[in-house]
Amino acid sequence: MKTDDLGIPRFSNRDLVDMIYSGNIDKIHVVLCDESEDIDKFNHAAQENGLPELQKYIAIDTDKTEFDSVCQSEWLMPEKYTKIDLSEYLIYRVAEELEIDPSEVWTNRDLPQIERINEELEAYYEHNLFNLLRYMIYLVDFMRENELVWGVGRGSSVASYVLYLIGVHRINSIQYQLDWREFLR
Repeated sequence: MKTDDLGIPRFSNRDLVDMIYSGNIDKIHVVLCDESEDIDKFNHAAQENGLPELQKYIAIDTDKTEFDSVCQSEWLMPEKYTKIDLSEYLIYRVAEELEIDPSEVWTNRDLPQIERINEELEAYYEHNLFNLLRYMIYLVDFMRENELVWGVGRGSSVASYVLYLIGVHRINSIQYQLDWREFLR
């Protein structure tokens, strides 16, 4: 598999054969294939037999920044997640973690957890990542609801206390005195 300058994957005939032999024949209709005579022959036979055709890769002539902007505007998550107030959400998560009433967190703004949240949220805002955080909340909720398993944490992301509160990983970076700047450098 190759990717173009925009990160869009495209599969060669060899990649498709490998998918079929590895038991992933059901996935060949959801990937983008390089143009070839073999793909055309396959699609012709698929049409004649009422089967789904392979999708051909078509290069997009667009600016990478513009492409990223369009992709980030289409997060494909339920609307309720797009409207989450991240500060409020995280304060409630701190209250759960500390096993105190959320009003105590609101009145005690000197808690190290609140200071850390504010610092990290400022950095996430500067990097235009608020929608990503909202999407991560949706993704974690989806995984919990569907009893999917994910890892304890990996790499520099465990330095983010915000990601810990959302549930992306299980490492309390304040407890282990991890510098969150390692994640967003």
